[in-house]
Amino acid sequence: MTMSYRNPVPTVDIIIELVDRPHRPIVLIERHNLPLGWAIPGGFVDYGESVEVAARREALEETGLRVELLEQFQVYSDPNRDPRQHTLSIVFLAIATGEPLAGDDAKGIGIFESWHLPSKLCFDHDQILRDYWRYRHYGIRPRLN
Repeated sequence: MTMSYRNPVPTVDIIIELVDRPHRPIVLIERHNLPLGWAIPGGFVDYGESVEVAARREALEETGLRVELLEQFQVYSDPNRDPRQHTLSIVFLAIATGEPLAGDDAKGIGIFESWHLPSKLCFDHDQILRDYWRYRHYGIRPRLN
């Protein structure tokens, strides 16, 4: 008898601060595919790929930016975070310079400060960004549930 296992799918999200601009704004992409809306750049980890390599690759594919990963911020794994399937996301904090360009599955790209974010964020990215801004401004990491 063969056992079949269903496991969450690993993904990465990269919060990219543009360090060559005042207030170090972040880059968000407007998704071309469902679910539609604004999102933190990121995507699926390919088989045989480390999460760090996946983060750099996804950042470059979606924003045209070569990023420097600073740290792993948090893992988000709520089974309902992605309406397509159960995913878990390893979120990285990164820095970059230059002008981002929408690529891969990004329909558009935007540069945002904490006080001016788009209202329609995909997945659980509103929670991730709340946690990030709290950490960025006050040094408080998210609590584990």
